[in-house]
Amino acid sequence: MVGFVIISHSKKLADGVVDLTRMMAPDARIVAAGGLEDGSFGTSYEKIQTAIREVYSDDGVILLMDMGSAVMTAEMVLETMNHLNIRMADCPIAEGAVVGTVQAVSGASMEEILEELATLGATPKIS
Repeated sequence: MVGFVIISHSKKLADGVVDLTRMMAPDARIVAAGGLEDGSFGTSYEKIQTAIREVYSDDGVILLMDMGSAVMTAEMVLETMNHLNIRMADCPIAEGAVVGTVQAVSGASMEEILEELATLGATPKIS
C-alpha cells in the first residue's frame, strides 16, 4: 500500500491532518512530519526522512507539503533518497491526504493516486 507523509511547518497541523485522515482511512500508512524537533515552527529534514522510512514499502510514498520551505526541505530529502520510490504531490494538504489515503487503502497505485491528487486544487469548494 502507498504510504503518505504529511509535511508541515506546524506539528499540530500535520498531526491534525493525520487524525482527520484516520477517520476516513483508518488502515492507511500515514505519518506526520511537522515542526522542528523542539516543537517550534519549521520543517525538519530528519523528521521527514524518518517518516518516509516509517511508511515506506515497494508501493512507494507520497509526500504532501503545506508550503514554501516544506517543499524545499522535501526536495532535499528526495535528492538523498532518490533510489527509493518517493514522489511529491501538488495538492491541498488536507484534501490530498483524505483522497489519497482512501485510494491507497482501496489498492490504487501511486500513479493513479497522483493523477487524482493533481485535480484537487482545481475543485471549487463553493459553487
